[in-house]
Amino acid sequence: MAEGLRERKKRQTRQLISDVATGLFLERGFDAVTVAEVAEAADVSVNTVYNYFPAKEDLFLDRSRDLVERASREVRGRARGESAADAVLRGLREDVEAVSGRVGLNPGIGKFLVVVQEANALKARLWHMQQEGLLHLAATLREETGAAADDPLPELIAGQLSWVGNALYDFIRRAMLAGRDPGDVSRDALALLDEMENLLGQKVLNYARRPGD
Repeated sequence: MAEGLRERKKRQTRQLISDVATGLFLERGFDAVTVAEVAEAADVSVNTVYNYFPAKEDLFLDRSRDLVERASREVRGRARGESAADAVLRGLREDVEAVSGRVGLNPGIGKFLVVVQEANALKARLWHMQQEGLLHLAATLREETGAAADDPLPELIAGQLSWVGNALYDFIRRAMLAGRDPGDVSRDALALLDEMENLLGQKVLNYARRPGD
């Protein structure tokens, strides 16, 4: 369905606010910039900013929903014969091999990461996003397998798969903060993924395997 004029204007306004806020945060740091200053620079009201971004942290981490739901999407879309772990690992490998910004392998991300590192509010929000992603994945696994409400396996498996993703992101973050080349980081990250897969037990690797043909 084609995007309507109203929807397009809302999307453009949201993008404008996000771009202006990001520029200010990169220039001055997250804590030094107020929402009122973002609104003034974007030529909108403070209420308009909050209509699109409920919290100041959302202005900088505006892809939070995508990150929270990513592993669950991979699990729901797994192919025949794939387990939940297969799907999650495949998705991560594809992005790392593509040197994708989805896993933080984009040039220039170092400035973005410095802003996060210097702001406790952003670090707290990232931790909260990781926990939300874990709970979201556990609920997806429970639904996909039909596990009983008192079955602890969905939470346990989700914990293991979330650990893989979080450890990968942390490795990439530290490497990019150190100013390394994204291509070199990609090769090392693929090796790290192999090591982490080898650490996962067969129960984790085979959980929620979709029946084949």
